[in-house]
Amino acid sequence: MKKVIQLSLLVSCLVSILLAEGEHRDRLHSVKEAIGSVSKVQQKELDLVDGFAHMFEDGKVTGQVRSMYSGVNYTNAQDIYATAIGGFLKYELAQYKGFSAGVEFVTSQDLDFVSGDGLKRDPNLSSLDGDYTQVSEVYLDYKYDTFHFRGGRQSIETPLADSDDIRMVANSFEAYIADYEVSNFSFQAGYLVAWQGSDAGLEDPWSTTGKDGTYLAGVSYSNALIDASLWYYNINGESGDGVANNSYYGDIVGHYHITKDIFVHAGLQYLQQDELDKSGVSSSIYGATTELVVYNLGLNIAYNKASKRQGKQSFSGFGGGTLFTNMDSMILDAIAVDREADAVVAGVSYELGDFNFLYAYGDFKGDVDSNGVKEHIVEQNVGISYEHNDFTLGAIYTQDDDKEDTLSNDGDWNNIRVLLAYNF
Repeated sequence: MKKVIQLSLLVSCLVSILLAEGEHRDRLHSVKEAIGSVSKVQQKELDLVDGFAHMFEDGKVTGQVRSMYSGVNYTNAQDIYATAIGGFLKYELAQYKGFSAGVEFVTSQDLDFVSGDGLKRDPNLSSLDGDYTQVSEVYLDYKYDTFHFRGGRQSIETPLADSDDIRMVANSFEAYIADYEVSNFSFQAGYLVAWQGSDAGLEDPWSTTGKDGTYLAGVSYSNALIDASLWYYNINGESGDGVANNSYYGDIVGHYHITKDIFVHAGLQYLQQDELDKSGVSSSIYGATTELVVYNLGLNIAYNKASKRQGKQSFSGFGGGTLFTNMDSMILDAIAVDREADAVVAGVSYELGDFNFLYAYGDFKGDVDSNGVKEHIVEQNVGISYEHNDFTLGAIYTQDDDKEDTLSNDGDWNNIRVLLAYNF
């Protein structure tokens, strides 16, 4: 309760600072989110029907066919590469008296003639065996006015559990989620049982989200001036498993419209994690970000800092994580172990018609730990995408430079991924 009160006071103070006349403009909270947005599929609105049989007759089919190439060149390890084809197919019933349901299949299959053999294969697209197929979603859905409940396998987007769709297989969860909207507020509560996807590991689908699952609750507020949220996660586990903790998260982002074509965004965030079951997870991380958008050009800078806790580490959750400095590969978790660590990420983005360009530079530093070891990793991301109608072509180049040669985050390496997708 003390942590929740502290986060509430933080949000209250920031609201008074950031209030100003302006217009709301959607923003991307991290480089990782910007990359993930390339493969997102627009959700279709379900039809409302007046009979049970019409739920099937008016059901909707959506999907995406995608192909991706990924090649990783290591300085101190075997280079790997793979090319996969796959995607997902989803069927949703129309809504009758508030009820509907859906099922989705996801698959990714490596093309052997353009993929490495054995240890030369990149396992992050379709697993070490080169194939992956799952029922990624199957759920029952109910809506009444502004109340919504969904139970079963589903995609969710929360700070410490999200889809992180930046390769072939997005994360999805076996979960039970209820949310309620009133005025500008949104309340959410739920229980996570298991998850699958690239972040969960493609070799062992449907890993548990803690020994006894994860309970979560959150409240969000949004208007033309600010977006703010408070979240709580109780992640269960076993002794020393590196997962179990109570997490308290809060953020606020203000939007200021200087002129019709010039925007400023500024945000703060805080993550507190308290250890449970001797898991080793205990951290305090705060961050700030600001973005200036002039016509189609965006300039941004973000900062995160993790306090040192003897022998402890942070946990980014089940997915890509929520920190402002998260990049394509590097996140503060990789070096925030038994040490004080911080990260600065600066980037520039530009939109030109159907084209989008991105460049980001991240500097991640960790002070000496109990063994006297420092960390310093620099990551650069270069991205370009072209979106026209239902087609998307995108590429991302990532380079990691391990300045201290500790082999953290796999040391020195570079990765190029190319995505071709068609939505239907």
